[in-house]
Amino acid sequence: MRIGVDYYPEQWDRSLWEKDVAMMKDAGVKVVRMGEFAWSRLEPQEGKYDFSWLDEIIGLFEKAGIEVFLGAPTNTPPLWLYEKYPEVIQVGKDGSPVSIGIRGHRCLNSPVYRGFCKKIIKKMVSRYKDWTSVIGYQIDNELEANHCCCPVCQQEFRKFIREKYKNIDEVNKAYGNSVWSGEYSDFSQIGPPFGPHQTWLNPSYMLDFNRYASKSTVEYVEFQRKLIHDMDSKALITTNNWLCENMPDFYDMFEKLDFVSYDNYPATLLPEDKESLYSHAFHLDLMRGIKEKNFWIMEQLSGPLGGWAPMSQTLQPGMLKGYSLQAIAHGADTVVHFRWRTAVSGAEMFWHGLIDQSNVPGRRFEEFQELCRTVDEWRELEGSTPESQVAIIYGSDQEYAFKIQPQVEGMHYFTQLKAYHDAFASLGIGVDIVDARSDLSKYKVVVAPTLFVTDREMVDKLDAYAKRGGRLVLTNRSGVKDDNNRCIMSPLPSVFADMAGVHVEEYDAIGKRWQKLHISQAAWLLQDKRMWAERQGDELACQLWCDILESDGAEVLARYGENFYEGRAAITANQYGAGEVYYVGTVMNRCGMVSLMSEIIRKAGISHIENLPFGVEHTVRRKGKDRWHFLFNNTSSNQEFEMRWRLPAGMRNNYDEAICLLPFEMKMWKEED
Repeated sequence: MRIGVDYYPEQWDRSLWEKDVAMMKDAGVKVVRMGEFAWSRLEPQEGKYDFSWLDEIIGLFEKAGIEVFLGAPTNTPPLWLYEKYPEVIQVGKDGSPVSIGIRGHRCLNSPVYRGFCKKIIKKMVSRYKDWTSVIGYQIDNELEANHCCCPVCQQEFRKFIREKYKNIDEVNKAYGNSVWSGEYSDFSQIGPPFGPHQTWLNPSYMLDFNRYASKSTVEYVEFQRKLIHDMDSKALITTNNWLCENMPDFYDMFEKLDFVSYDNYPATLLPEDKESLYSHAFHLDLMRGIKEKNFWIMEQLSGPLGGWAPMSQTLQPGMLKGYSLQAIAHGADTVVHFRWRTAVSGAEMFWHGLIDQSNVPGRRFEEFQELCRTVDEWRELEGSTPESQVAIIYGSDQEYAFKIQPQVEGMHYFTQLKAYHDAFASLGIGVDIVDARSDLSKYKVVVAPTLFVTDREMVDKLDAYAKRGGRLVLTNRSGVKDDNNRCIMSPLPSVFADMAGVHVEEYDAIGKRWQKLHISQAAWLLQDKRMWAERQGDELACQLWCDILESDGAEVLARYGENFYEGRAAITANQYGAGEVYYVGTVMNRCGMVSLMSEIIRKAGISHIENLPFGVEHTVRRKGKDRWHFLFNNTSSNQEFEMRWRLPAGMRNNYDEAICLLPFEMKMWKEED
């Protein structure tokens, strides 16, 4: 476990280098990332390389005992490359080359661009593969799915469709191209989605384009990974990701990489509305679930954000340390802070680092030093991993399909994933966010929100999980479409109807207006009404979407409290084989989500904390028989409470104690036998 920094020596006078390295060593920095934007300094003219400056700074870090993680600088080709070889420039959906001069404007598929990538990467790896301080490489930077529409990409997309469907009639059948006279007569008519009216294009075709775009990026990552590993088999290789507009399929992209890394920028201004879900615990659990193992933070919040947008509020005392420790509690083994010093030029000059442009270390830097000392004291955690008995299923196709055809204003694919994650977090329960292809048998509860696009393999897997005794939660907008993004002609939830024991008679896209829900079963409230009142109050409400349900054998747990469907079923539970399948036809407020999940985990025999204050998070890391508990106050207020555990029958409670947490404070303790 280690704390690091992002460093850009090419942006600073050499007179600062030795001082910076000495300060990093004194602060407790163990690793630096650098080089990912330095191509123009490494190859100032075509075929003329200058690595002398990089040799010098890496030498300083090696002498100081600080490890170096190099970035392959392929995100920012030099301007001479664009000028001499304009065919490498991305083409937008308007058919025109994008404007260059910022970053990331290269076509990932361009043979010319890849040729230059190969040369610069080979120069870098061959030079540093025997340096003891250089431990690995970051591929490119914050990669998105490749939505380039240049001639090369047009051919690649056409090739993708041809290989998938074999003949043009199968394409027309899969897409339902009889609508609007959209039938192809030849593969030559298939190309990227040009034009301004993207939302009018065939959703089946659009989903395939996004699948192609993701596959294109995955192949680009593999091109670089293989190139590096062929030269240096011992090097660690990753790429840093974030939740961008055009996300690739993370599970495919990281399959052959050594670990996942993520750029983590939690909120500095916390919302006052308790329905707003701001915690990055969801993001961290999503990253850990990609490879189902611990990960890195490659860029961590270090100061107020700004540059191309107005600046955010500065970090409150405790935020810098607390958010880093939050990442560690959720499985980050290395946290690298962006950046060492705030830039004095360029678009990111107000995206603040640890040291401000004054070059005078201040409050945030002192907190960073404290963080480094704390992580040094936590060495015994090395080799431990977060422990979870609950899983939430995430899918790239679901996210793409929901973006292609938004269902109601304010409702996004992540809406329900985050809401369920928050409900479990409010009960002190760890959650894995995993791919539908993962092994689900190890979880007592699986939530599969918004399975908008389905296939037979997914249905069979969830069916088997429930029949074997698992508790499965399905939600509205599930079973809507088949694998080709075409609506299934069957009452919703269509392919999930048998296991849910319910069907949808009608639905209402109500949007952001809250409306009442009534509880049908007193058991849902548990028997401790005091806990309900202390935590959430007693108002149940729903918004965004309402499936009006008719039970086909399922027990009704909640009914709508208003509108023309007042009294109709909203939430049900169905005994299915040895397990139970819940169907949640609406999107509840936190009050409803927490209470329903507490009932489900009670039945599943999962221990939880029944009185965590709002914003306090509990996680556990395990190594063998050893378990470490973490309590993080993700609020700007002091939190004082006496922790009450609700344990399955027969379990002994060793944890009741008075807790006092300062804003953004993390407390960690080792469980005693």
